Amino acid sequence: MTYSHNSRRVLFGILPRRPTKSLQIPIYAVVLSYVLLGLAAISAIVPFFYVLSTSLKETRSLFSYPPQWLPWPLFYGNYQLLFTEHPMAHWLFNSILVAVAVTGLKLVIDALAAYALVTMEFHGKQVLMVVLLLAVAIPTASLLIPLFILVRGMGLLDHSLALILPPLANPLGVFMLRASMSSLPHEIFHAARLEGASEGKIFTRLVLPLIKPGLVVHAIYIFMTQYTSLLWPLVAIRRSENQVITAGIASLKGNFVVDWGLISAASLLAAIPITVIFILLQRYFMAESLAGALKE
Repeated sequence: MTYSHNSRRVLFGILPRRPTKSLQIPIYAVVLSYVLLGLAAISAIVPFFYVLSTSLKETRSLFSYPPQWLPWPLFYGNYQLLFTEHPMAHWLFNSILVAVAVTGLKLVIDALAAYALVTMEFHGKQVLMVVLLLAVAIPTASLLIPLFILVRGMGLLDHSLALILPPLANPLGVFMLRASMSSLPHEIFHAARLEGASEGKIFTRLVLPLIKPGLVVHAIYIFMTQYTSLLWPLVAIRRSENQVITAGIASLKGNFVVDWGLISAASLLAAIPITVIFILLQRYFMAESLAGALKE
């Protein structure tokens, strides 16, 4: 139904609104945005394509001039050497095993600690928060010698547990999940307790589903951190078949000769697990990023 200007004044007691102008983006701004996005995409794709091209070349053809971007025929010998002359399968398995184990244990420990810090009041809570904050500020390199002495005393050198147990003491995840839980209204905790729900039910059935995006982002962060760890595996693991993928790739570099094709092939294979996990869980990552932006 349409009304005249006079009837609008009578009905609403205000002057009619002026018609709003539609937002029109200049054509040069649209073109410029597409150009910038194209340059960003090219800068991200070119290094990956270069590594892929290098992995499919023989060593003697890597430094040919002019450079051959599309090698033909394709050379699959680098990938074959990784699994025949090097324990590439063991490296990948060890890396995934350590990363998955640390991720699962850290999620449980950090979530429980964050829930206690958010919902419970106890003596020494502020002191504990300061201690955890100071622990985050300690450089990892300064802990290598004490960790080595401790792990050696426990008889865990050259064992997967030497890579799984030390990262569990990192309290950074506690602060990350505490920030997600602090955004929840405290009324829901009081309402659940009035209904007779135990702390375990509140934690598992109420809190964890509400902070699911934060848990997924934290899981991705832990997995990537452990999967790409290099310094501590070099110290704690000695035998080549027990090494993780990062230390294994580092061992491919010789003292006098560097086989870049072999290293490129190993790098591409090492990137597959992280890429797959991020693609499968990216919607949770985007949801948590959007939630953080809306809070700001």
